[in-house]
Amino acid sequence: MRRVKKRRKIYDVRVWPTWLVLGFAWLMARLPLVVIRVMADTLGRSLYAIGRRRRHITLTNLRLCFPEKTELERAALARASFVHTAWGVLETMIVWLNPARNIGPRLHLEGTEHLVRARAEGRGVILLGGHFSVIDIMGPAMVPLDIDVVYAENRNPVWEWIQVRGRRRYFEGVIERADTRTMLRRLKAGRTFWYAADQDYGPRRSVFAPFFGVPTASVRATAQLARFNDSPVLLISTWRDITSLNWYAKINPVITNYPTGDDVADATTINGVIENAIREHPEQYLWMHRRFKTRPAGEPSLY
Repeated sequence: MRRVKKRRKIYDVRVWPTWLVLGFAWLMARLPLVVIRVMADTLGRSLYAIGRRRRHITLTNLRLCFPEKTELERAALARASFVHTAWGVLETMIVWLNPARNIGPRLHLEGTEHLVRARAEGRGVILLGGHFSVIDIMGPAMVPLDIDVVYAENRNPVWEWIQVRGRRRYFEGVIERADTRTMLRRLKAGRTFWYAADQDYGPRRSVFAPFFGVPTASVRATAQLARFNDSPVLLISTWRDITSLNWYAKINPVITNYPTGDDVADATTINGVIENAIREHPEQYLWMHRRFKTRPAGEPSLY
């Protein structure tokens, strides 16, 4: 009989360090934005300098996706991506740990008319996202849209608690990505949910489709969810302007001729849509994850 591993509790002594980090984050969330910007820059540059493994992954990804750039250009882009990732973590703490802070005037949401039209069809809507460094800070701007969000469960019980609690302030439903039944039920009820489709979940749930010209393990689930209730799929892209300290989200028109029923063609479409959004602000994408981890049979690791 398989033994089920017992999950730690949020007050387990082994997760006390996480509470200390959250205590510091609670204080940081009350600092002026210009100070947080300096902290993000310092933290990002420091992590780039000492994070050998993540730096290697990031530079490998950039070499594969931007072969036309020089090594110096890719190194500069990598450093910028570390800064934006650090900024993303710190700004998330603002909306999760200091929700009363008024940052609304700095949040800008475009393209809501596309969502309104898609919703009018009554078949539920999938807001296609990606792992851009701007995600959670746009939560307050999303409240009027009344949408759900799909997330990945965290093994650390404290972080799991804080991310679910933080997101429930702004989203009606917070759905763990393995809970497909709830996603399908929400679509059937005409709900809208934000869903990221740009990570490597292994060969069993994926097909190989080009992403920046590289054969990439790409999830079939996006098309499967869309086919279930013939739900329209729209890209939502996000970015920040560090200089002016403003954040932006743009909802794009419905992706046409999707899904087709051809898994590879559908994955290619989704990868292309996300790739186009990344190219607009490449420094703000999460390049430090192993997007090309799973390889076709017989092909060696790229990392």
